[in-house]
Amino acid sequence: MTPRTWQLLRLLADGEFHSGEVLGRQLGVSRATVFGALSQLSGYGIALQRIRGRGYRLPQPWVSLDAVEINRSLSDMAGRFQLEILQQAASSNTELLRRAVLGAPSGYVLGVELQTAGRGRLGRPWHTGLGNALTFSLLWRFDCGLNALSGLSLAVGLAIRRALVGLGAAGVNLKWPNDILAQGVNPGWGKLGGVLIEAQGDMYGPSCVVIGIGINCTLPQVIERAITQSAVSLDQLCRVMPARAQILAALLRELACVLDEFSRTGFAGMRAEWEQHHAQQDLPVRLNMPDGASIFGIARGVSDSGELRLETTLGISEFNAGEVGVGS
Repeated sequence: MTPRTWQLLRLLADGEFHSGEVLGRQLGVSRATVFGALSQLSGYGIALQRIRGRGYRLPQPWVSLDAVEINRSLSDMAGRFQLEILQQAASSNTELLRRAVLGAPSGYVLGVELQTAGRGRLGRPWHTGLGNALTFSLLWRFDCGLNALSGLSLAVGLAIRRALVGLGAAGVNLKWPNDILAQGVNPGWGKLGGVLIEAQGDMYGPSCVVIGIGINCTLPQVIERAITQSAVSLDQLCRVMPARAQILAALLRELACVLDEFSRTGFAGMRAEWEQHHAQQDLPVRLNMPDGASIFGIARGVSDSGELRLETTLGISEFNAGEVGVGS
């Protein structure tokens, strides 16, 4: 979007009606310029109400992410992170991977207000709008090599669950290997968030990872229609919905604790807690393999290095790839 459109969005952030004439006067432009700039929004999945005689409004107020507020919420842990907030980017992971190559430090956090080409696992699109999701990436550097990072996505999922439960979210669980699930207004599990980890480095060290995280804060209809699977939003799970800055600070706190522990001992010490919150633990599942084959069995948790343990007629086998679905 153009800088002019972002200026107008910030004026509309309170969720109240603003006439095109007043908006134009505030920015020193014509009403036609205001109309043209706001006409871009539909292409980015942003709903805008327009009523003749009253003007324009966003259906929900929008509070932009603010690094000062996030650092205030981080309190004594603020020094461990370096925050950067972008208005718009195709993908926070892609942007942070570029910064990693240029030497960005461990703990660098890149938040994006409007992500236009967010990626999930297996290259799937991650749909978000303005202010309805929290999308950010965290750079973390390890002394160990890439071969010691098995189970990292599960550890990150556990950190996310701890943070969201600490904020009052009810019924948050985990799906192998990188989904955050919950039961919202619709029956059954829905996806609340996801993790995408991209690594750089050598097999024997050092290495670094960019951890991309997306959390649904609300689910506007325009976004819900674009999602091809059942989804849940955080406002369905919390009696009092926290601000996105507060959510990000809570996530960063838990991520730092979990990543410190992972650096020392790997995933093994977190395995029992992860299995306790595994949405499909001891249930029949179907594991869709990359080659198109499907394996049916009972999910018996995970190994110390994060592989899915599946009990079939041949016994228990461990898998480090595949997509888990409901068994039959």
